[in-house]
Amino acid sequence: METVAFASVPTKVGDVLAAVTEDGVAATVFQDSPAARARIGERLRMAAVDDPARTAPAREELAAYFAGELREFGVALDWRLTSSTQRRVLGTLFATVPWGQVVTYGDLAARSGTGVPARGIGSIMGSNPIPIIVPCHRVVAGNGLGGFSGGEGVESKRWLLTHEGYLQPTLDWDL
Repeated sequence: METVAFASVPTKVGDVLAAVTEDGVAATVFQDSPAARARIGERLRMAAVDDPARTAPAREELAAYFAGELREFGVALDWRLTSSTQRRVLGTLFATVPWGQVVTYGDLAARSGTGVPARGIGSIMGSNPIPIIVPCHRVVAGNGLGGFSGGEGVESKRWLLTHEGYLQPTLDWDL
C-alpha cells in the first residue's frame, strides 16, 4: 500500500505543508492543518505515515527557498494529482521560468504547446497541487499580477515575487 508523509515548514506566508509520496512531492499547501492533511490523503487515496527521512529533502529545500538560499528546487515531484494537460503546462512552467522571472498566461499557453488558451492556463495555475515548488506565482496577467488562489491570495503572490526580487518591497513588508 502506498503512503504519504507530511512535513511542515514555518514561513512568512504560513506554515507550508508538503505531502511526499514514495515518488516525490505530490502536494504543497500554504496552511498546514489536520484538515489539509486529510484532504490531501483523501485525494491521493493514501494513508499517512510519519517518515522524517522521506520528507527531509522537501522540508530542507522549502526552508532554504524561504531563507533566500535556494533558487531552484531539486526534489522529486509526483505529478499524480494532475491530468496530462495540466502536467504539460505545469512542467513547462517548472522547466522554463526560473527564480525572479515571470511569464504571462498567454506566453505560457504558447510555450506549453497544449492549445490551452490563456484563461485555461489561469485555471490550471489555480489547481496546481504543488504551488511554490511548481511556481504558479510566476505566472502573471499581461496587465498586472493576475489572480492567485494560494495562501492569502494575491498578497501571497506579491510576497513571493518580492522575495524572488521580481517586485520591489513595500515599506510595510518584512521579508
